[in-house]
Amino acid sequence: MGETTVTTLEGRQRPTSSPIAGERNDRNGQDQPRRLHRLRTPRRPRLWFEILLIAVSYWTYSLIRNAVPEQKSQALRNADWLWELEQHLGIAVERSVNHAVDSVTWLIVGMNYYYATLHFVVTLGVLVWLFRAHPGRYAATRLVLFATTAVALVGYYLYPLAPPRLMNGSTFIDTVLVHHTWGSMASGDLKNMSNQYAAMPSMHIGWSLWCGLTIFALASVPWVKVLGLLYPVTTLVVIVATANHFWLDAVGGMLCLAFGFATARLWYGATPYALPREVAVREDSETPRPPVKA
Repeated sequence: MGETTVTTLEGRQRPTSSPIAGERNDRNGQDQPRRLHRLRTPRRPRLWFEILLIAVSYWTYSLIRNAVPEQKSQALRNADWLWELEQHLGIAVERSVNHAVDSVTWLIVGMNYYYATLHFVVTLGVLVWLFRAHPGRYAATRLVLFATTAVALVGYYLYPLAPPRLMNGSTFIDTVLVHHTWGSMASGDLKNMSNQYAAMPSMHIGWSLWCGLTIFALASVPWVKVLGLLYPVTTLVVIVATANHFWLDAVGGMLCLAFGFATARLWYGATPYALPREVAVREDSETPRPPVKA
């Protein structure tokens, strides 16, 4: 089907392509890059789709993170090795910070609640702000967050790590347990709902740095930009003071975020913040347009 034969002067027959088949192949060849271009072009986000996507994605993330084998013995060995490495390098400051902040009850209790709540509240708040104020940059910036979180799951599987507060024989203070802070997934009655040995990389840093850079890049008010930069810095102090992470876990979170930005850059051909703020309503190129009356 789709081929005819032509008799040459020598009496031989050779197949020739059917004009219809050739037209179909040309159309298919043009449609593929056109579809890819449409997928890679920022478009106005749809609220119902984004709510569903974020809900399903977070549920999947939590399911996978908590389904990763805890590997307690290996996680404890990795924590001992990381702590010894930091001491050898002279950068083991976590215990000093933990004890110093724990001596100020109101401060450490505030940090416990900070750790338990702002991780989610601020991230969702930035997503809503992007959706409303920067629709053209929303999808690309959201891709950064999703890619960052996805690669973090690989880290949890390949490198189980106990947080400082759970190390054997350590003198770190579990500040949530000591001060009976409500609502933390890290200690107390809720600890069995979360994998306690998935400390590397720190998504508290990955997500807070994503929030901070996004606010700094896109906010128009100077003091808001400053708050954006202070947010990940404060988060770093909190995760160390509450003994939920080594500060090298934060480095792991930064590397994951770098992967997220690289993914968005490759897909959209530009950094998310360089994309247009608004998205024009695009017409489907395959939909015939009505003739223009003179």
